[in-house]
Amino acid sequence: MCRKSAFTLVELLVVIAIMGILVGLLLPAVQAAREAARKASCKNNLRQIGIALHQYHDAHQSLPTGCIEWRAYRAPPTRRQFAWSALLLPFLEQANLHQQIDFNVPYDAPANAPAAATRLQVFECPTAPNRQLLRAQTDYAGLYGEIINDRISDDGIFLYDQRIAFRDIRDGLSNTLAVSEDVGGPDSEWINGRNVFVQSGGINDPQAWIGDNEIRSQHTGGAMLLHCDSHVDFLSESIDRQILGAMITRATGDIVQLPQ
Repeated sequence: MCRKSAFTLVELLVVIAIMGILVGLLLPAVQAAREAARKASCKNNLRQIGIALHQYHDAHQSLPTGCIEWRAYRAPPTRRQFAWSALLLPFLEQANLHQQIDFNVPYDAPANAPAAATRLQVFECPTAPNRQLLRAQTDYAGLYGEIINDRISDDGIFLYDQRIAFRDIRDGLSNTLAVSEDVGGPDSEWINGRNVFVQSGGINDPQAWIGDNEIRSQHTGGAMLLHCDSHVDFLSESIDRQILGAMITRATGDIVQLPQ
């Protein structure tokens, strides 16, 4: 009589244990591969933004204004407060969305609500969490300046009601930062002109006030930053703050040497 072979209970438990060990070994590798893909996508987003900035400059002989009619504290709500990123839409293959925006009224006027609610992949880092905002989010912000090396805050690229041209960036396009990750910052909406900020600390600085815009990301160990020549770097959060500050300023004569 032929007897059928089968697993004993002990053999079954051993197989399950081996499978558990293999899954435990593979899971970190899978997670690392997924994060590498997300970082590559984030880098590509900033690269597209950089190319769009150059196309905008070719068309207008300047970079877009950081914020049109910024609203200071207790300023009238009639001030429009449109962001540089809204002005950039036609150069990001979003001409139709750009035409839906009424730039003659404020960014948060009811007439602009449908356009402002449109989420755009190019403005969102895949690693960053989704947030419940009134308007579509962005994880990237323009650099208004820095107060790391001095107290002059408007020494960056994206200013209020002022255009900067490439000729004004005397420190060199490859040495000057334009846009950075700003994950979780307040008013992080691509249409909102508060999408510019002054850097006061280091990258992913735990001492920086959470209610302020700063260079922050969800990537481990650093953040993606766009240079004015449209190349993108992943800068370590251990970078010297003075070097970071020098990379943000546009015309202070800083000579920046990144660590190898």
